[in-house]
Amino acid sequence: MRVGYVYDPIYLKHDTGNHPENANRVAAIMRYLERTGSWQQINLLKPRLATMEEISLVHTKQYISEVEALASRGGGQLDLDTIVSPDSYNVALYAAGGTIQAVDAVINGSLNSAFALVRPPGHHASTGRGMGFCLFNNVAIAVAYILHKYKLERIVIVDFDVHHGNGTQDVFYSNPRVLYISTHQTHHYPGTGSVDQIGEGEARGTTINIPLPSGCGDEEYNQVFGQIIIPAIRCFGPKIIVVSAGYDGHWSDGLAGMHLSIAGFVQMTRIIKQLADELCDGRLVFSLEGGYNLTALSASVGATFEVLLGKEDIEDKLGQLSLEDKAPNITGLMQLIKGIHCIH
Repeated sequence: MRVGYVYDPIYLKHDTGNHPENANRVAAIMRYLERTGSWQQINLLKPRLATMEEISLVHTKQYISEVEALASRGGGQLDLDTIVSPDSYNVALYAAGGTIQAVDAVINGSLNSAFALVRPPGHHASTGRGMGFCLFNNVAIAVAYILHKYKLERIVIVDFDVHHGNGTQDVFYSNPRVLYISTHQTHHYPGTGSVDQIGEGEARGTTINIPLPSGCGDEEYNQVFGQIIIPAIRCFGPKIIVVSAGYDGHWSDGLAGMHLSIAGFVQMTRIIKQLADELCDGRLVFSLEGGYNLTALSASVGATFEVLLGKEDIEDKLGQLSLEDKAPNITGLMQLIKGIHCIH
């Protein structure tokens, strides 16, 4: 089982200070992998700069120039949530280029799967706007690159970040070759991702939004995967699966209200890996999005690698959240989404 990861200390140079999305996130992941010895079992891929042509597959030249100019002036606020430092433009090119490196390695067969441990994250960045901690949309750029270079007919993006990937949705909303599936907390930033946003034109039905109420945990996510995501991906028949991997749905994460455990992320990863093995010769790429509790983030990413490596018994070192209140009932929501997308 050949598993790879993309990382470089360049990702620490996107300096956001005390912002929740800061350099400590990837540093904590790397310390965890080194401490547990996981890095010895996985292959390092060094990132490269994404080219202007590759970034332009998704973003307008005007927006790219805006980010570059802000960084060259010493940085500042791209919006209320999104910081640009002097090195951020260069780092963002390496984040997109690193995700492309992961895609190349998996499609060319040198790796079965790969995880791009990159920052800044990307899934909120749309064609002409960065937001929500995101500058360039790493996953969207990598998927557009696959469509452009490899001409693959069908690609699935699974986004399990707790926030809806509005940027990724917008980029592929009218593209029937890309199935975008998002699980996210409803009525949460950025406020998009309702069940009736399903794609347009020939791509109608290739966007599946699953907005879940606060308090959902492992059991509810398991229902979502079993009843909606598995049959939808099987029906679509992808040639590769790309994952926007956000771990801010963990119960300890302060930026949201979900109750997932590490065991829940393990189960989701196992399902996605099984689908990749079944449908697309195992071709599977993860790219890091959110996750802001450093202990939960690093352990969850570590557990993801253990799944990719084929390990069976994976310890949940943080356990479940003990609650007196019952989790919300999502039966009605499941029936609504299955009806909209004709999933039986």
